[in-house]
Amino acid sequence: MQQPYEPTAAGPMDPRHRSAEVAHVLVVEDDPTVAEVVCGYLGRSGYTVDQAEDGPTALARAAVHRPDLVVLDLMLPGMDGLEVCRRIRGHEPVPVIMLTARGDEDDRILGLEVGADDYVTKPFSPRELMLRVRSVLRRTRPNTTGTPNTPGTEARPLHAAGLTVDPAARRAVKNGVELALTLREFDLLAFFLRHPGRAYSREDLMREVWGWDFGDLSTVTVHVRRLRGKVEDDPARPRLIQTVWGVGYRFDPAEPER
Repeated sequence: MQQPYEPTAAGPMDPRHRSAEVAHVLVVEDDPTVAEVVCGYLGRSGYTVDQAEDGPTALARAAVHRPDLVVLDLMLPGMDGLEVCRRIRGHEPVPVIMLTARGDEDDRILGLEVGADDYVTKPFSPRELMLRVRSVLRRTRPNTTGTPNTPGTEARPLHAAGLTVDPAARRAVKNGVELALTLREFDLLAFFLRHPGRAYSREDLMREVWGWDFGDLSTVTVHVRRLRGKVEDDPARPRLIQTVWGVGYRFDPAEPER
């Protein structure tokens, strides 16, 4: 059930989200009521919030002040959210959470295909959106959400099959060429490199990589497909990220040539 909207006047910052460096979130939404609710919740959670009502304005503001996260409506006047996402991500790997009122799964998948890291379908619970915002920012900016940087072996560079993934630098390289990965693609690749040879279901990957015990599993499918397109020599015949029928996926760095 959708939770009721609350008053949006900014109150004291929640002490759980205080930090030395506050994350900057750009909200792109043409519905004044939805925009007010989203911006209000973000402000009360301690984030710096900027707002745009259309695509061109969003692109202009993102160019002046690079956001740490974009909350982006799919249905915008003139330039739709898909094109805004393409253009924003064409410059820098800025995380994007897409808002959509459409019930068609194809639209949601298309949003993921153009680089959105997550999506929330309207009508939504603002608290659920805040959980997703914190989840995304926790991975890209650990110190902005009160979560320490990942220590020990989790931060060490990973190497396999010509791939090098540096979790601390958020940098992935294949055969000496840097890969342009989205937030979730990077996390998914790092997870596979940490756990070679083991099959994981889509539910497992949703829980381990996205941090959710529920969600649309097509999100995992789309991200695996996108990741294959960037790490496989022939994405149509993947050797590294294998499909395990009836189970899910397995990373096989030593899979022989066919």
